[in-house]
Amino acid sequence: MNNKIKPYILIAPVGIVLICIMSCGLVTCLLQSLGYFQQIGLNEISFDYYKEILGDASFLRSLLFSLKTSLISAIVSVIIGVLLAYLLSQDKFSKLRNAVLNLPIIIPHIVVVILMFSLFSKSGIVSRILFNLNIISDSSEFINIVSDKNGIGIILVYIWKGIPFMAITTYNILRNISDKLEMVALNLGANKLQNFRYITLPLAMPAIISSFIILFTFAFGSFEVPFLIGPSTPRALPVHAYLSYISSDLTQRSSAMVINIILSSVSFILLIIYNKIFEKMYKYKL
Repeated sequence: MNNKIKPYILIAPVGIVLICIMSCGLVTCLLQSLGYFQQIGLNEISFDYYKEILGDASFLRSLLFSLKTSLISAIVSVIIGVLLAYLLSQDKFSKLRNAVLNLPIIIPHIVVVILMFSLFSKSGIVSRILFNLNIISDSSEFINIVSDKNGIGIILVYIWKGIPFMAITTYNILRNISDKLEMVALNLGANKLQNFRYITLPLAMPAIISSFIILFTFAFGSFEVPFLIGPSTPRALPVHAYLSYISSDLTQRSSAMVINIILSSVSFILLIIYNKIFEKMYKYKL
């Protein structure tokens, strides 16, 4: 019993400090979202800011923009990442795994953003190459990927990091699947595609779903990428919250806290879904 309690006792000093800091931040965020902000004379708790934000057209556009970029980047990363992991799990491609996957993983998002600026902005390398090849007559004719209102640049940055993350996660599962299952399926007349669809894919599904939730949650709550290369309209939800928070109108901070509460609620709901899916899958030993 002492051995079980000892680790918790050892981490208690740091844990208590972190819990206190996080609790104070969460309580402050919740109170200000409810309109309780004594520093500027707001002393009554109400849901007026929630009603205002949920009825605000700019907030709804930001919400849809964040959902769109997060879903597209996560889905594309999952599809390509799973296929890439399956290829790399074959013996003839296994030597390429480190070269293909590790490089994108170790490069931070900020570096990828700078790379996106250098390559795909209107004055970037690709635009200059096309101009020198007389494919375009002016840089304004180049497709606007950076600061695009459809979030193409944001999606590409997330995909750059998401595909190798998805591939590595799935690869480790695929390598642990017994070759006997594939041999049995092939002996029973299944082809490679059927083997992948009906045997390999279901066994890897827990890792696929968990990775999808991680990728979506990260992209949905990410700030730096949409802030640097995202459009001014519509803004990503974290950027919308940040700009409201730094506004000279201090009453806008309550609106920012409402958005933060919504972001946290979405993440919490996804965490619950994550746990429920895994409980069910491991219950039936999928």
